[in-house]
Amino acid sequence: MEQIKSFLATIIRKNISSDGWNWLESEARSCQKKTGIAKFNIAFVAMPRKTGKTIITISPGEVNELKALRKDFSVTGWSLDRLCRVWLILHLESVEQEKYTGAIENLFLNAEMSELVALYSSLPLLAYQEFWKKRCAEGIRSNIGQVLESIICDNPYGAEQLDEAAWNQLVLKAIFTEKSILNISGQQERMNPKLATSLCDYAHERWAAHRSVNPLLWMFVSPYINEKNFPDMQRIFSSEDPIERQAAALACYQSQYRQAKELLGQDKELKSKIEKGELNWTTLAKQMDKVEQ
Repeated sequence: MEQIKSFLATIIRKNISSDGWNWLESEARSCQKKTGIAKFNIAFVAMPRKTGKTIITISPGEVNELKALRKDFSVTGWSLDRLCRVWLILHLESVEQEKYTGAIENLFLNAEMSELVALYSSLPLLAYQEFWKKRCAEGIRSNIGQVLESIICDNPYGAEQLDEAAWNQLVLKAIFTEKSILNISGQQERMNPKLATSLCDYAHERWAAHRSVNPLLWMFVSPYINEKNFPDMQRIFSSEDPIERQAAALACYQSQYRQAKELLGQDKELKSKIEKGELNWTTLAKQMDKVEQ
């Protein structure tokens, strides 16, 4: 954790004023004293006034360096006050679990939106990782978009700690609220049959209401295509929407179900694009973004 603290400090110093850094560094030292909790609470709330809320600048090399220190963790696109709040939390003394978790829980209970964003963003860096499972699951039920995004996108905590039911709820909430599905950490490792079934049921509800379905949804279904949900693949493979057809092709390509492979074989061009690497879920998402713009 000391490496991450040092690395984040480097990023902060590149983005903050001298006065802001001097204040922040002083508050971080105070956190480690016996009376640190009270000062910590005050500093945490005051952060935007002291540091500003500009979006930080971070290089591609630094992005990769951070992911090497903490798998799947990213601060890209963060505001400066968010990053500074997370960095400040890392200075809390964690030897006494009850005191440590109590201090952070108190922040959760009294936080406004931007404070909640920072707190949920800090989950993969906190001590006593298993302790925060309930807090994370509760956050998934939030209806505040920025709070949800801080839990769902580029945050490895959910994939690493949540049980299957809570993880599935995270993915479903991401789809319901139109968050960036490809930015869900651990998606490949945590795919499961129950999630695939839930997503198919969701698609059927949308179709019954004459509403569209996010084509990226089928990424989670692809390893579990079977006799029951194969008609869904046939439906979107014959769609007039080229993006839906491409999603069906990708799902069938990644499936081991024989009939899915045969269905893909009916479109040699799409199959060839997938095999050449010209078509994947990332390129499909970029096409979707262009359509929406």
